[in-house]
Amino acid sequence: MTDVQDLVLTIVRPLVSYPEDIALTVTESEEFLEYNLTVNPEDIGRVIGKQGRVAKAIRTIVYSVRVKGPKKVRLNILDGK
Repeated sequence: MTDVQDLVLTIVRPLVSYPEDIALTVTESEEFLEYNLTVNPEDIGRVIGKQGRVAKAIRTIVYSVRVKGPKKVRLNILDGK
């Protein structure tokens, strides 16, 4: 679980202007390990990218990581309001 957190943070930190505002929380449901990424409102566009391309690329990388157990990984990108 910490490997996925480190991976997400390693990918997102160089993209944003305010890396100190990055927060990543994990919630667990029956089917998913949900990683909720919160960034500064000024950086949300950089993380999502044009037409969601950057977010899609980040999700592709994160979803390719194997986790123990039957649960799937889900990455939610939230703005820091």
